[in-house]
Amino acid sequence: MSDNNVRNSMLERLRNHLAIPKPPIQVILGPRQVGKTTAIQVFLKSWPGPSFYNTADAVSPPDAAWIESRWQSARRAASASAKTLLVFDELQKIPRWSEAVKKCFDEDCLAQRPLAVVILGSSALLMQRGLTESLAGRFEVIPFPHWSRAETASCFGLSLDEFIFYGGYPGALRLLLDSGRDEARWAQFVRSALVETVLNRDILLLTPVTKPALFRQVFHLGVSHPARIFSLNKMLGQLQEAGNASTIASYLRLLDAAMLLKPLEKFSGNRLRQRTSSPKLIVLNNALINASGDAGFAETRRDPARWGRLIENAAGAALINNNMGKAVTVTYWRERDLEVDFVVQSGGKLLAIEVKSGREKGAAGLRAFLRRYPEARGVVVAPYGGDIPLEDFLSMDAPEIIARIG
Repeated sequence: MSDNNVRNSMLERLRNHLAIPKPPIQVILGPRQVGKTTAIQVFLKSWPGPSFYNTADAVSPPDAAWIESRWQSARRAASASAKTLLVFDELQKIPRWSEAVKKCFDEDCLAQRPLAVVILGSSALLMQRGLTESLAGRFEVIPFPHWSRAETASCFGLSLDEFIFYGGYPGALRLLLDSGRDEARWAQFVRSALVETVLNRDILLLTPVTKPALFRQVFHLGVSHPARIFSLNKMLGQLQEAGNASTIASYLRLLDAAMLLKPLEKFSGNRLRQRTSSPKLIVLNNALINASGDAGFAETRRDPARWGRLIENAAGAALINNNMGKAVTVTYWRERDLEVDFVVQSGGKLLAIEVKSGREKGAAGLRAFLRRYPEARGVVVAPYGGDIPLEDFLSMDAPEIIARIG
């Protein structure tokens, strides 16, 4: 296992963005526990000028005055010969944070101070609300998605099957390997340090949720049914708490904003119809699925149906994570009993992606989609064979897939 992988390509992008005389605010956005703080700490060690790291990730976050105080400290230490770097972590937890940042940033621009600002955040909903309300035209986003298959292989030496089961949280994987593959300990860590932290501190504590018990049930329904298509009414029928379809839809949006679960829309060529379709639930890290279940790696691997679901979910999660921040749309398609696992739109290209897992699965849905949309390209992904091997696919973005199939 190597700890040298600190998401170097993303840090290189940050370095390039900060190289101009007065860069916009750099927003590093990604889920919890994917290495944002570790990466920025490594980055700060190599920064040539003064640097300051501040975190609001506390049980009782500070107020907006704290932002201005930290900013003033950086100003006082600023060097005339080298740019000063000011970093704020989990700033979205502070009420009215974006207004304080806007005030200080605009003052620096007017005074031409050599101060560069980086903000790290793990809630897309809260970050985007502040960015669009107060900081329009003043920021750039650098996505830090869940770890890809290639990153886990490089850093931890995980096999493909292990990645499909254990997912890509680096802290959890490090604990798994250091503990001699103690699966119970790994699962408990994922549940307590990841799931509960996000649900309690990032969502329930900061966002109005009228039915917390129902919200938790929606999350657990999603992780127990990966890559499944659910109508909102069908979901209601499986939940114990009373609610309605609009409440369920709002809770799915919160889980999407926390980068835990993505409700994929149905592709139909009609945007209105697409938005009213039954969502396909993709869990964005397979660790969330298996840490919440009772079966271990060996038992799960022997269950073809469950293993097939994990492969399909991992493929869907890769499409979402690897294209985070890009002009790429990921949906699914279904007409009656015909289905295509994923439909990708990127750069004017339309891809229909079928994921094979070794279980019996016909290609009738893919053929029907290609007849209806002849401009589309069909792509078969499989652990062995297919147009793209699963091993490669799990680390590719949409432009790379398009280039691969020619």
